Amino acid sequence: MADRVFVTGVGAVTPLGNDPAQLWNGLLEGRSGIAPVTRFDASDQTTRFAAEVKGFDPTEYMDPKEARRSDPFIQYAIASSRQARDASGIDCSEGNGERIGVIIGSGIGGIATWETNHKTLLDRGPSRVSPFFIPMMIANMASGMVSIDLGARGSNYATVSACASGAHAIGEAFEAIRRGQLDAVFAGGSEAPVSPLAMAGFSSMKALSTRNDEPERASRPFDKDRDGFVLGEGAGMLVLESESHARKRGATVLAEICGYGVTSDAHHISAPAPEHEGAARAMKLALEAAGVSTAEVDYINAHGTSTPLNDKFESIAIRGLFGADADRLAVSSTKSMTGHLLGAAGAVEAAISVFAVRNDVIPPTMNYETADPDCDLDFVPNEARKTKVRVAMSNAFGFGGHNVALVFRKVE
Repeated sequence: MADRVFVTGVGAVTPLGNDPAQLWNGLLEGRSGIAPVTRFDASDQTTRFAAEVKGFDPTEYMDPKEARRSDPFIQYAIASSRQARDASGIDCSEGNGERIGVIIGSGIGGIATWETNHKTLLDRGPSRVSPFFIPMMIANMASGMVSIDLGARGSNYATVSACASGAHAIGEAFEAIRRGQLDAVFAGGSEAPVSPLAMAGFSSMKALSTRNDEPERASRPFDKDRDGFVLGEGAGMLVLESESHARKRGATVLAEICGYGVTSDAHHISAPAPEHEGAARAMKLALEAAGVSTAEVDYINAHGTSTPLNDKFESIAIRGLFGADADRLAVSSTKSMTGHLLGAAGAVEAAISVFAVRNDVIPPTMNYETADPDCDLDFVPNEARKTKVRVAMSNAFGFGGHNVALVFRKVE
């Protein structure tokens, strides 16, 4: 029989704060991490606001020279991994490092580094491009650098599935532990896409909100007046351990991860399949893997991007799968406060789901003002809710038709 898998540590660098406590407190307070862009002059952009990480100092976690040679998405990954390690108390020593893995997803990787070096190439020629350009940019380098930093010498790779990347990483880590391949895994996602090119690209797709006059109210998942997502950045990391490994070292258990469902729409490069059929199948597979019925799920942290199609079809998928149980189910989108962290979103939202299970509190969907008849669930509007959370699900969907659902359960 496969070992159960526990979450024993969490790390987070987000627009609401640079550690898990600041993230969680910000969510419960209903604070917004969204504001006008400060990273660059965005005056010529269609959308001029984002959910930026604020006040982050990479030298708290890295040597200054190493920080200069690392894209922000790598810096965020190292910071959140160290936080998760310290919270968990796990030791990646010479004796056990071979049984500890690192799987970190990123949808884009070091796009800011790419832009900077491309400008250098055009302005100053190829000889002036940084020798660190490639290792600063490639998407697998977050997992590679975390592995080096922590001394984790088991499986080490990146998942790249757009906005499902971080959730895919956690799901694959869960499976690796259940197979007996590893005792523990640092699993999550990291992204730093707040750059001129990324913002221009998403704007050209008409994917971003254009509420430039009220950015803190721009991300409004499931609200009738939603007009697009808000680009965000940051990282989320979980320490996953087999039950036997966690029990042996006396670890504090935050929650059990018990289900992982993954599907493909095979439909369109960016739009979800009609009625989010692929999402419904991912949720169903995750519940079946967990041995959990729809009646046992208390909370879903929705993908909830604040885009017209996603929110409508995700609502339809949840109601179609849960049936009568959908009427008692709490659903919220924390992207209303954090923005959309792309490849890191599924990891940060998995961490939030763990905290909801651990603390019996459901964070709200902020900016929910006008009900949409196409979205007819309980979205926990505008105020956190204290209630028993036995089982929580976290959804993550990505361009290309990637669908992931994770299930977390309380451990008494």
